Amino acid sequence: MDFKIMQGARCAVIGYGSWATALVKVLTERACEVGWYVRNPEVLESLLAEGRNPRYLQDVEFDRARIRPSDDLNRVVDEADVILLAAPSAFLKSFLEPLTVSLKEKFVLSAIKGIVPDDYQTIVEYLSSRYELQPSQIGIITGPSHAEEVALERLSYLTVVCPDPENARTLGEMFSTPYIKLSYSTDLYGVEYATVLKNIYALAVGLAVGLGYGDNFLAVLISNSAMEMSRFLNESGPDSDGRNTLASAYLGDLLVTCYSVFSRNRRLGLLIGRGSSVKGALAEMTMVAEGYYAADCIRHVNRKHKVEMPIADMVYEVLYRGASARKAMKALTTKLI
Repeated sequence: MDFKIMQGARCAVIGYGSWATALVKVLTERACEVGWYVRNPEVLESLLAEGRNPRYLQDVEFDRARIRPSDDLNRVVDEADVILLAAPSAFLKSFLEPLTVSLKEKFVLSAIKGIVPDDYQTIVEYLSSRYELQPSQIGIITGPSHAEEVALERLSYLTVVCPDPENARTLGEMFSTPYIKLSYSTDLYGVEYATVLKNIYALAVGLAVGLGYGDNFLAVLISNSAMEMSRFLNESGPDSDGRNTLASAYLGDLLVTCYSVFSRNRRLGLLIGRGSSVKGALAEMTMVAEGYYAADCIRHVNRKHKVEMPIADMVYEVLYRGASARKAMKALTTKLI
């Protein structure tokens, strides 16, 4: 049975990091009120008292009449029709652990660009299996858009992905602002795995920069990453008539994550390339680098598909097998074209 999102659907956001905060900012410019599950007491108190998130995007000031922050997950979910997930994938299970309200009558929209560690599942796969949601109840919102630039209202492009194009358009209306442009797709599998893979490739770019490789090599590394991504999507998953891996939800997101100074995955690779241990680099990060978990998951998933993925394999060997970043990168250079 198809699930239809009604006009004027109430929206709630789960998570309080930079991307969650930026998305709440966008939603409050379109919706009257946005429910917001915030389990951090310091952040919750500040949002209620001052309309600011003291940890992330501190310069964003919310109209307190338009946000309903709460540490009661069940109340937030119960009062909403569309649940927007924007917590780091590594903590998604713990964020949702208190949930007792059924999601059977809800639409769940994932803004998470990561994987559920240990389960080796994407967010869509996890929601389908854990909460028994139908494909028509799940969507993705993604694109080459760092939270910091969205908060500054710099022009950004987002893609809404749903099996039902009508639902995608209804969701798109919630996010349409003068600085957010929307496109639409039905390729849940391809777009979601692209958001996972691009974090691994950004880590590879960070490693290369940290090791002293120049722009010429980075261009080759990123173009090979794009080809590797396309190869994995097309060989491992279902075909999609709407899959264009040159579009912004695929290639654009890859490029911004590889090149941007805001990219936490690139930074993690940079630290390791400059000599930090993997453990030390992770400890130095102030935000979650999804590529760390993604590298392990894709390695696990690809045991079944056996797609040729030398770049993802190299990142895995450095992160999880203790391989020398310098030697691993040098070996990779012989496999690129």
